[in-house]
Amino acid sequence: MKSAIKLTIVVASLGLASACTDDSVDTGNPPPSGGTSGNEDSTFDHMNDGISPWELLDRLTKEGPPRYTSHVHSCPKVRYATLGRVLTSLGVVGVGGTATGVTAAGLYNTGDNAMGAPNYANRIRENIGISTSGASREFDIFAAAAPEIIAAIPTLDRCKTGGATGAPASLFNASNQCEASGITCLIGEPAQAAHLDLCNLTITRASSIDVGKRLAVAALLAAAYTCE
Repeated sequence: MKSAIKLTIVVASLGLASACTDDSVDTGNPPPSGGTSGNEDSTFDHMNDGISPWELLDRLTKEGPPRYTSHVHSCPKVRYATLGRVLTSLGVVGVGGTATGVTAAGLYNTGDNAMGAPNYANRIRENIGISTSGASREFDIFAAAAPEIIAAIPTLDRCKTGGATGAPASLFNASNQCEASGITCLIGEPAQAAHLDLCNLTITRASSIDVGKRLAVAALLAAAYTCE
């Protein structure tokens, strides 16, 4: 709010200054409207259109100053240990153990460096930023874990409607269509129509139904646990 008030004062003062003089403002050499293409020798691709102070004021009033929005709308990665607990809660076996190889547990157990896990022996904190290697390993883990998760969802108490004694959830019905109850358990929030549409579309476009189901589960997990 303070930033918005300051900007209002600046805009008002500029308006008063221009109203109290007849001298025209020298605009110099204004850039052309639209965009400018850059190259290695000159500049980068950018838009030349200026920002309206009133639009900026409205944005600051609604969103707050940059130092605030950078905290609220930031996109840190899922912590390494947190991801392990998520996988375990979804029925993936061997996470955090000695398993290696191309299984979901093996990819997780050997992917600590790629995913920026903390190195306490060398006093290195966990990397909270998303790196290319970390995101790639995380996607690989989700893809490898999909078959285990599909089989485990109906047996998990956390996925049953109303608790441990409720009806089991399922990711897919007998017609190989995605179920909202299973997706809700998978991503940890109520499934929306967009989730079901993405899930069903992934299945229909895959080379086979089984491949489509695995891809759908991996895509939903990736969307839920990254900034995508």
